[in-house]
Amino acid sequence: MVELLIRPVILIGLIIGLYELFAVHADMNFRGSHWFGHGLHATILALIAVFITMNTEYFLAATGLGATGIPLITSPIIIRIIVGLFMVVKVHAVSAIGGTRLASAGLAEKWSHSLIVGVLIAAAPYIWSWVGNALPAWLQ
Repeated sequence: MVELLIRPVILIGLIIGLYELFAVHADMNFRGSHWFGHGLHATILALIAVFITMNTEYFLAATGLGATGIPLITSPIIIRIIVGLFMVVKVHAVSAIGGTRLASAGLAEKWSHSLIVGVLIAAAPYIWSWVGNALPAWLQ
């Protein structure tokens, strides 16, 4: 059985959130401290999205969906791509329209930065399998 990953999710999610914070700060037109609210919002969502992409096999096995044979919900790669694309659009949309205290109205983050976030989220399990063994045991 595949194990549920928590610490790697937190580490990679925080790294992606930190990247997002710096990216939006570089793209913003300095409207107060909204960039920090956007970064915090993006970090929380990055943690959730990375949790999904890094634990896809676990949930497919635990729920029995992996045995259904439906391609869109049984392929971990397709699920990761869908989550990554969703996050690209979501990150860019939030930065462009804002609307809440945590969101940043009118920052219009560059598409390239939003795309990097989505790719990192979708590729998180593959990145972890590549660098995870090089990290201290308490992070694994």
